Amino acid sequence: MVRHFRRDDDLSPQELLEVLDLAERMKADRFGWQPLAGPRSVALIFDKPSTRTRVSFSVGVAELGGYPLVIDGATSQLGRGEPVADTARVLSRQVSAIVWRTFGQAGLDELAGASTVPVVNGLTDEFHPCQLLADLQTIRQHKGRLAGLRLCYLGDTANNMAHSYLLAGALAGLHVSLAGPAALAPDPDVVERARRLAADTGGSVTVTAEAARALDGADVVATDTWVSMGDEAAVDDRLAALAGYAVTEQAMAAAAPDAVLLHCLPAYRGHEVAGSVLDGPQSVVWDEAENRLHAQKALLTWLLEHS
Repeated sequence: MVRHFRRDDDLSPQELLEVLDLAERMKADRFGWQPLAGPRSVALIFDKPSTRTRVSFSVGVAELGGYPLVIDGATSQLGRGEPVADTARVLSRQVSAIVWRTFGQAGLDELAGASTVPVVNGLTDEFHPCQLLADLQTIRQHKGRLAGLRLCYLGDTANNMAHSYLLAGALAGLHVSLAGPAALAPDPDVVERARRLAADTGGSVTVTAEAARALDGADVVATDTWVSMGDEAAVDDRLAALAGYAVTEQAMAAAAPDAVLLHCLPAYRGHEVAGSVLDGPQSVVWDEAENRLHAQKALLTWLLEHS
């Protein structure tokens, strides 16, 4: 059976820990694994702009002994309307894995359904699971554990990061609280799935419009840009709707005294996060950005071993 990573809950709680443990070992011994020696190729398809995903996967594949085949989706036949399943069948015969950063989740699911090699979600409008692997690795790096910690996410709770925090946080046994305006609420099906997962792992899920409630005692405070790709036309409306959910010094003071800040980047200082917080002593965003490399190397290695 081919294993894919389309969304966070494609891994079980135990499998998630296996990937994170491997990521830690790979970080300590960066060039100690060569599962792609040959070199074997990994197709990296980008329909959306990217810095961290493009760099971390390209460098990661190379460090695993492989060749990162970067494809601009707009200039490939995908961009001209070739069926997704046909692309999957062609690539599967020539590469060892496929990473796709795209728009709708349905297209990624279709690709995985037709692929005979692992397919990895490099970001869709619904989920950003590779980012959460890095986030969880970063939390363990600074807190020493995951289960039982309290994570607060402030901002747009309807976006891909919020959905992935719900699923991955629940898998890891975190107490996840999302706070944002009711008009930007998460997908109810994702919330329900996260609650079912949390019931098995000892975590919990809270969705609220009250920032203070979510921040109370939080060990980790997370946020994301308020103007994601595709939202540029509604900048003023979004800034107004989300104004009460900024991660300011006052917000961090409402969390636990040793709380750390996560942000998947790019960050817009003065909007979703204060510059003094992002660049301050509680921020671990640069560790978080680096850990994309190690977590994704571990993920690719794990998927190849289990497929």
